[in-house]
Amino acid sequence: MGASPPTPAAVRYAILGTGLMGVEHLRNLLTLADDGAGVAVTALADPEPSSLAAAAAAWADHHAAAAAAAARGGDRAATPPPPLPPTYASGAALYAAGGFDVLVVASPNWTHAAVVAAAMAALPPTTHLLVEKPLCTTVGDCRAMVADAKARGWTGVLWNALEYRYMPAVAEVLRRCWGGAVGGVVMAALREHRFPFLEKVGGWNRFNCWSGGTLVEKCCHFFNLLNLLHAPARPTTIMASASQSVNHLDESHPTPPGVGTDALTSTPDILDNALVIINYGPSARASLDLCMFADASAHQEELSVVGGRGKLEALLPQNTLRSGVRGVHAVGAVATERVVDPVVKFDGYHYGSSYRQHVEFLAAVRGGGVAGPGALGGVVGFSEGLLAVAMGVAAQESVRRGGAPVALTEFVSEVEVEAGMAASARAAQAAAAAATQ
Repeated sequence: MGASPPTPAAVRYAILGTGLMGVEHLRNLLTLADDGAGVAVTALADPEPSSLAAAAAAWADHHAAAAAAAARGGDRAATPPPPLPPTYASGAALYAAGGFDVLVVASPNWTHAAVVAAAMAALPPTTHLLVEKPLCTTVGDCRAMVADAKARGWTGVLWNALEYRYMPAVAEVLRRCWGGAVGGVVMAALREHRFPFLEKVGGWNRFNCWSGGTLVEKCCHFFNLLNLLHAPARPTTIMASASQSVNHLDESHPTPPGVGTDALTSTPDILDNALVIINYGPSARASLDLCMFADASAHQEELSVVGGRGKLEALLPQNTLRSGVRGVHAVGAVATERVVDPVVKFDGYHYGSSYRQHVEFLAAVRGGGVAGPGALGGVVGFSEGLLAVAMGVAAQESVRRGGAPVALTEFVSEVEVEAGMAASARAAQAAAAAATQ
């Protein structure tokens, strides 16, 4: 018998920003490590002591639960929990210490531009970056980030955490759409009726100046998903109606650390409900229905995709998939199934999509920048993140103009739209070609 292949060296992760999403990344990575994926979290950084304390608590809780599970399984020789990785109060200190292959950026939205710029200046270009959504809060900052990576000849994987494509029922809708199940996509409708924004340090996510605004901060995920569904068609114009009607009206917050006094706003101004329409050329369109005070709902997200051949629906958090074919099914009589992703070992906040994202990101890291077959659109690059932010900015601008249509090219060039749609278009076209073989 031949020798077993060598076990690959562990990929070392540093997490910068250990608030709500940073801790979510930590929990996912610890679960991946337990599952034998060959990853290790080797550093944590955040200027806010309470956020570092939250990460330490999550670390301890995870390892305590693992020890308890081992004891229940009769493993009395379980190893003691490892010590917490080194912690740092700044990105500069983290970069100087080094000792990691991947940097996960989960700091507040408005800091992404400066954090990534400093990281690219300090780290070798082989470092892999996973940057939380939105890529930045402005199109200009996103554009500068894309240009900086290109100018430095960055060879590490650059990935924006637009993960909603990996929610199990949504992923199945994508696969079937690309395989021709509905014919060409004519209409896609996405509804999220959910709870208000969660509390974050200083309440930064309550303000447009710090978060980018609801239609950037929250909805870049959705715009990216709608682009995936409509690919290779490109978004052209956006119109939106929105307001702040219920949430956070009686709150007051100080300026978070690192924000100039010119951005000081004490009363939250974030939108809490919106209707958005996106045109994909002359004959296809999508809509987004967002309500942030609808936590008394049967479903948090509902996705509907319709073409000349049929219709697909995904209902979350139940991960229910409904499918109907014209001439076979009828109103009230369609196929219904529950979708489970066997790869996912940790559901977390987003029905397992964060875990699956880490699986696919790790595959790209080990694959020399080439995503694996489960990546649903390939590497989610910075150009894709730029386009999603531009769509949010255009939607926010439409709100300011009283719902008037806004051309996406007011904010990005045709070249940038093409770059932002390239991976989605390739995936859609490859799946369509495979379906006809």
